[in-house]
Amino acid sequence: MGIGLVPGSKMKDMIEAGFEFIVFLADWHSWINNKLGGMMENIRTCGEYFKECFTALGIPPSKAKYLWTSDIAKDIEYWEKVIRIAKTASLQRTWRALPIMGREMSLADMETAWVYYPCMQAADIFQMELDVACAGMDQRKAHMLARDAAEKLSWRKPVCVHTPLLMGLQRPEPGEGQFDEDTKINLQISSKMSKSVPTSCIFVHDSPETIKKKIDAAYCPPEQAIGNPILELAKRVVFTEKKSVEIQRPVKYGGSETFGSYKELEKAYVKGNLHPLDLKNGMVEALTEILRPVREHFHNHPKNLKKMMELEITR
Repeated sequence: MGIGLVPGSKMKDMIEAGFEFIVFLADWHSWINNKLGGMMENIRTCGEYFKECFTALGIPPSKAKYLWTSDIAKDIEYWEKVIRIAKTASLQRTWRALPIMGREMSLADMETAWVYYPCMQAADIFQMELDVACAGMDQRKAHMLARDAAEKLSWRKPVCVHTPLLMGLQRPEPGEGQFDEDTKINLQISSKMSKSVPTSCIFVHDSPETIKKKIDAAYCPPEQAIGNPILELAKRVVFTEKKSVEIQRPVKYGGSETFGSYKELEKAYVKGNLHPLDLKNGMVEALTEILRPVREHFHNHPKNLKKMMELEITR
């Protein structure tokens, strides 16, 4: 969901604002990062799956252009940009950008190919001639690498837009590795929702029963907003798709209540006027409704989802 709904919502905003939007399917980058076993066939399957997810979430193919790294990697000018960017940056500067891969900053045993990754991501921006680069907060260092290189090479600096990282469903705790010098961002990266940890992740194709099971088991401390993944879902996902949310509960517990904004919902929860179980039930209903078009799409077009379900998901 962190890959589907959060960026998907921003994509719709930018398309509605008049941007010509390119959805970049980074197959070479995923290959370098050993995603899905480092097998290109699996990575391409995943890319096709995401194309269908975005379509089902309300982004018609006519409104967005899909482009693979393979499409631009055929051009020698792309690799010239990669080298030019690499020549503007020290190895230490490039190393600091490695957390964009979900890799620790302190890794001693690393593949040489990983060093190419940040320079490639910066080169992507210039090869596609982007005015605005949009990605998750964990990608900001690569974007800053691109802006630094642009200044040194007298290229046009891109505007960079960063979407928040959606928290996993378990209690957020710092991981063993260090992904960022900023402790708050390090916690966000280490505890973000990840498809490689299915129990902490809601997939956009999940059934209503699966959504309920995962949310029922999720961490949701009473009267606490910070570090609460269920309120995070409400803020980052539900209220970006819905203008109001109804929380149904028995009359003896206050009866059903409708919230017109996330701030109203958070205020009621922090004051103790809304029980964690009621909040969870409300989010189950809202997410089930929001993701209905995706389930219907894959019910009618099951091919790529079936392939994805057969793949071994790796971090």
